[in-house]
Amino acid sequence: MANQDDHWIEKTRSALQQTLSHGWEMVRTRGPSQVQFWFIALVIGIAAGFAALLFRLGIEWLQALLYGTDDVNRLHSFAASLEWYWVLAIPICGGLVVGILLDRFTDDGRVRSVADVIEGAALNDGRVEVRRGAVSALASFITLSSGGSSGREGPVVHLAAVVSTMICRLIRADGITGRDLLGCAVAAAVSASFNAPIAGALFALEVILRHFAVHAFAPIVIASVTGTIISRTAHGDVTEFILPVGNTLSFYVELPAFLMLGLLCGLVAVILMRAIFWADDIANYVQARTGLPRGLRPAVAGALLGALAIYFPHIIGVGYETTSEALTGKLVFHEAVVFVCLKIIAVAITMGGRMGGGIFSPSLMIGALTGLAFGIVATAIFPDVSGEQTLYALAGMGAVAAAVLGAPISTTLIVFELTGDWQTGLAVMVAVSLSTALSSRLVDRSFFLTTLERQGIHLAAGPQAYLLATFKVASVMRAKDAKRAAPQDRCWDMIEEGTYIDGNATLEQAMPIFEATNATFIPVVTLGGEDSPPELWGALFQVDALRALNRALADISAEEHS
Repeated sequence: MANQDDHWIEKTRSALQQTLSHGWEMVRTRGPSQVQFWFIALVIGIAAGFAALLFRLGIEWLQALLYGTDDVNRLHSFAASLEWYWVLAIPICGGLVVGILLDRFTDDGRVRSVADVIEGAALNDGRVEVRRGAVSALASFITLSSGGSSGREGPVVHLAAVVSTMICRLIRADGITGRDLLGCAVAAAVSASFNAPIAGALFALEVILRHFAVHAFAPIVIASVTGTIISRTAHGDVTEFILPVGNTLSFYVELPAFLMLGLLCGLVAVILMRAIFWADDIANYVQARTGLPRGLRPAVAGALLGALAIYFPHIIGVGYETTSEALTGKLVFHEAVVFVCLKIIAVAITMGGRMGGGIFSPSLMIGALTGLAFGIVATAIFPDVSGEQTLYALAGMGAVAAAVLGAPISTTLIVFELTGDWQTGLAVMVAVSLSTALSSRLVDRSFFLTTLERQGIHLAAGPQAYLLATFKVASVMRAKDAKRAAPQDRCWDMIEEGTYIDGNATLEQAMPIFEATNATFIPVVTLGGEDSPPELWGALFQVDALRALNRALADISAEEHS
């Protein structure tokens, strides 16, 4: 027995020694680089946090200047007292400036936002367009300051991505590092915007990077906390909305009502998203048919918004005043329903008019109003088993926003951190789960991924779908003089049959040809003019295309599980 104990002790000692030795080697070889990376994450967190803070303060300053109010948190109440021509003129002037900026400094007149950041994370090694991104931030800044009915989180997220892109270029970061730093910047910006450090970190992981890899968690948390410190230094440790006391479930029998609310909010979120896409399509059609200059499109949208705001100033800006009134139960049923419809119209006009801004804040307002309207009905029908109407407003706020963002985890936490109410989590989670489950089946998972899908970027289907578009045929093909090249005679025969592909095409375009022809290779050519014959480059073999895709999928899996 003694010999067995001695053997076990020796074996344990040896294993412990090997573990400590391996740990010391990791600290010695990789520790400095990890510390350096965390320091860079801290720097990015500071830069992105200040960018978000200055963006918010700038909007408040310019709004106060344009509308002449001392309290921008009560902007719509003040705007109701202005002469009608001011309410009409301010959005028009803002739209004119936005149109000039976008027409001159972008190639498509489009404001960059969260969808472009997601695309940069998935396809561009964590990089976004710097010049167009800066112009987009300025355009959104003017839009939000002059009455545009959108939110500030979208521009702030893209502005943070511009900051991380500049640093990535400076340090020549690889793809994994670039994506991690992008997540750091986004987390800091969201945290600084909403004073929500937990949600900021999870938003970066859930929405932007779309994975929860351990290696990315620590630096993103560092950046998120940094952004929150910057926000709280400026604004104090206060929540965005103040809720009434006693906002709790009356009884568990009330939970089925929140299931129904979740389904309703999912439908409202889909209506909001489709209204935006419909407005964009209509605006494109009208612009093409009338020959309206691209630079005047935001001004026309501003005129429509101003005309609507003359009678309903609640649509102006991010709508936090109306959201707060819904969360505190200061609106009656018909007001909540009317404001939901008007806000959806106003957001669609703003987005369809290419004025800029984000979708999160409007979805909070629409969700809170939807929840309040539902709560008024539910508590009137079942008064004995119902809690407060404002609890439905809180759950509705989270449910619509989560469905729009396609981010149930981070949105739930943002709602909690915006309100400081952690006691009603059961009701919010039930509504959020049903709304996201329903909406994700009616659109491509979220507003952002559906936006990308409309641009032909198939991120919603997963990496097995979009990775093919990242490979140029020329980078995978075998040259015509390479070893194991395709027979040139056979290549020319296939070209004459019409089976070939341009060297500048992608594997996304090549794979359907393999499926249709059942060929093992496709000739790769450069197409000349009408009178010029094609030039043979080589051939793309199906096995090479599949091997490239398999390596890319393996790299993504390794990154997501590291």
